Amino acid sequence: MEKEKTRVTHPERPTSDFLAIVVVENKKEHMTVGEIKHALHERGFGILMAIAATPICLPVPVPPGYTTIFSIPLFIFSIQMILGMREPWLPSWIEKKRIKRPTLEKIIAKANPWLKRIENRMQPRMTYISVHTWERVIGFFSFVFAMSIALPLPLTNFLPGCGILIMSLGLLNKDGLTILIGMLIGTIGIGFVMIVLVMIWMGLSLPSFY
Repeated sequence: MEKEKTRVTHPERPTSDFLAIVVVENKKEHMTVGEIKHALHERGFGILMAIAATPICLPVPVPPGYTTIFSIPLFIFSIQMILGMREPWLPSWIEKKRIKRPTLEKIIAKANPWLKRIENRMQPRMTYISVHTWERVIGFFSFVFAMSIALPLPLTNFLPGCGILIMSLGLLNKDGLTILIGMLIGTIGIGFVMIVLVMIWMGLSLPSFY
């Protein structure tokens, strides 16, 4: 009985630490997406959405099409969340994709400091809304944000990506207020994208006098 009590009351390991441990414990030069998913499945959609969104939020230059690639798992997971699926699923061709260990270590090293800052401000709030209900709501917003992330346009993916990451961390920490903040940040990003698209459309539609 005492062991059971200890297990229940012991706090969950922060997501930032959990990510680092998964990479450190894996000694291979490459990890497949499937291996990462299976190592983290106990945290469900929240952790996988956070992993997919983290590289989009890093303030570093990325090759063309980079964010579009990361939008694919975001689309897949968000649809599954909307449908109310209890466990994440990925097609086999994505699970077989290999990621270099140094690349994972670099992403985690850059992301962990500010992930910890976000986590330190979190606490269980608005817990009267079930985690499963939050997952459906986050799935809807993430699907909309992922559409913006998929666009090959500069500055149209950072805020929506941050919105998904913050919502995912809020889900993992059962913090409804943080989830709402993530929704707001991502929505502001969508508004910016709409302005950019309107400006592009207006620029293309204006007649040329030369």
